[in-house]
Amino acid sequence: MLKSESILQGPENTPHRALFKALGFTDEEIRRPLVGIVSSQNEIVPGHMNIDKVVEAVKMGVAMAGGTPIVFPAIAVCDGIAMGHAGMKYSLVTRDLIADSTECMALAHGFDALVMVPNCDKNVPGLLMAAARLNLPTIFVSGGPMLAGRVNGCRTSFSGASEAVGAYAAGKIGEKELHEYEEHTCPTCGSCSGMYTANSMNCLTEVLGMGLPGNGTIPAVYSERIRLAKKAGMQVMELLRRNIRPRDIMTEAAFRNALTMDMALGCSTNSMLHLPAIAHEAGVELNVDIANAISDKTPNLCHLAPTGHHYVEDLNEAGGIPAVMKEIDKLGLLDTSLMTCTGKTIAENLQDVVNKNPDVIRTPETAYSKTGGIAVLRGNLAPDSCVVKRAAVAPEMLVHEGPARVYDCEEDAMKAIMGGEIHDGDVVVIRYEGPKGGPGMREMLNPTSAIMGRGLGSTVALITDGRFSGATRGAAIGHVSPEAAVGGPIALVEEGDIIAIDIMANTINMKVSEEELARRRAAWKPRKPRITTGYLSRYAALVTSGNTGAILKVPDEE
Repeated sequence: MLKSESILQGPENTPHRALFKALGFTDEEIRRPLVGIVSSQNEIVPGHMNIDKVVEAVKMGVAMAGGTPIVFPAIAVCDGIAMGHAGMKYSLVTRDLIADSTECMALAHGFDALVMVPNCDKNVPGLLMAAARLNLPTIFVSGGPMLAGRVNGCRTSFSGASEAVGAYAAGKIGEKELHEYEEHTCPTCGSCSGMYTANSMNCLTEVLGMGLPGNGTIPAVYSERIRLAKKAGMQVMELLRRNIRPRDIMTEAAFRNALTMDMALGCSTNSMLHLPAIAHEAGVELNVDIANAISDKTPNLCHLAPTGHHYVEDLNEAGGIPAVMKEIDKLGLLDTSLMTCTGKTIAENLQDVVNKNPDVIRTPETAYSKTGGIAVLRGNLAPDSCVVKRAAVAPEMLVHEGPARVYDCEEDAMKAIMGGEIHDGDVVVIRYEGPKGGPGMREMLNPTSAIMGRGLGSTVALITDGRFSGATRGAAIGHVSPEAAVGGPIALVEEGDIIAIDIMANTINMKVSEEELARRRAAWKPRKPRITTGYLSRYAALVTSGNTGAILKVPDEE
């Protein structure tokens, strides 16, 4: 029996039908399956301003296939606009608000199936978490990526504008050129055009099997995106008919596929927060430690901005995510027997796929590296792990040793970087910015961009218990766990301590004796919470470490 029948059929549900009639629904619509369309459209996020058109196309697809489409909203924060101030504390935390509110709306109104229409950083994982939790037949179609911008005849993206600020502060560019970045970096609607977090997660949604081919790469401004949305609306009705549900698709093997493709694509380090959180909702415990074993045998085939000079539109023209999967499958690294939202297996989906541009999507033989784009590090500075986007690190910084420059918040670090206080060889440490300590685990794009813009990207490392934007490049090591707020070793680092980083060996250590660390640990005291009211205070009380995906757990679940 359809869920909607329990609220709409029979004489006892006359009051419910009366309310549907108040909404303008006909008897014919009430008798059809109810399909909830979760729209992330708003007027503050460039990646979401076009979603109303995508949603209208989904509605048409659902109706053409015999369903009754009904739209309800999901919130969205623009990470770029929230960056560098207190607003960034509210970015990651919305992932759980999105999942929780979608659960409430879907179950309160008896929907039979769902179409998720997200686009940017937290909406995609938040709605994937909701899909796994609800386990109703569900399909995803994103708003699509932005086209690359052009400044001085060269293509660029959001990270270019961020790094231009550092270049301006260092006197490398003038005010006129800085304004050029402001005017021309983000030329269209859509999620920012590099392999940042939004595009990483939309691409990995395809890999997981929850989005149709093209979901992660067809540009937002292409009419092909509208056609894809209509197909998604029609396809959710097929999923409902065949009773194919998210947990049939998002299996443990599917998450291993996603981690494998994460390495091949060189995705944002935020994927290492989101994949475990989504897996948790699907009943799969995804330990990030397996990432290194997967990375060791997975070649990095793509260098999209900020790592390289290709953009998501290039990846789309080269064949998109299916073409990358086809190359990786040559090595036998994917489980292609898995069911997807197409109603077919991965193997069936890849049967006729061709890599149209081996410069954009390299083959295993011509890979950028024989190992993947992300590495998990451990050592006495991060006993429970930390994460780095290895593909975006300059070769000379893969092994680095230098003195710690310690800051207890992002703002203090930015003042030091912009003030010229950071020098070649330094290791910038930004702490008390983790899930609990921030609270909210802010992204450190501004400090990393300032380092790059000032020409220090090949000589300076940055370590934090916070996280990074997908737009970050350089030796930027985040998600240090345990975080400073709970007494993790990063809280014990002192100015001038020598920190040794070996990304190829997956190690990170401070050269301080165990006796000295024990002395510091005994003297350490927890800090008073920065925020004691509202949603952030409740979030800080429930959130777990970055290495577990910063999921929320009530105390008796610990």
